[in-house]
Amino acid sequence: MRNFEERLKGGHPNSLGNTVEIVEEVLQERDLFDELFNCYFSDDEVVRLRTSNAMKRICKVDKTYLIPYVDRFITEISKIDQASTQWTFAQLFLLLEKELSDQQKKNAIVIMKNNLEDHNDWIVLNQTMETLFKWSIKNAELEEWLIPHLERLSKDERKSVSKRALKYLSVSKK
Repeated sequence: MRNFEERLKGGHPNSLGNTVEIVEEVLQERDLFDELFNCYFSDDEVVRLRTSNAMKRICKVDKTYLIPYVDRFITEISKIDQASTQWTFAQLFLLLEKELSDQQKKNAIVIMKNNLEDHNDWIVLNQTMETLFKWSIKNAELEEWLIPHLERLSKDERKSVSKRALKYLSVSKK
């Protein structure tokens, strides 16, 4: 054990802390991935934020680390009430799209639809819009569901949210 949870604590909440160093360790020794994944269940919000960041970094280098954990992301991680886990969920599932089973993708869509309806965090909204929009290109039913939500978000007072929604609407309605 490398005591990742303890090493991910402390410092400024917006800093990476030891995240990059831990990612390198896990990429060197695959057996350490489970310990890092379990940091999602820490009581410390900063640890969970940095764990999400680490997952994204690992996924970009080698998706095979995350594939055996997809169902756990769907059934466990998606239930963590923290914005960073929700926006990372959308990012990871976009990166893993080709590796998902049809059922896993359906489950992920349900979770992201709920996030788009219920979350107010601007990063959650932006990342979720991106994944759902890209997936809706090949899914007419999802596109039909998404358009009214994009219309609602196009009126959001936060420019990053409204501009992204308007961008996707302009492409969807062509």
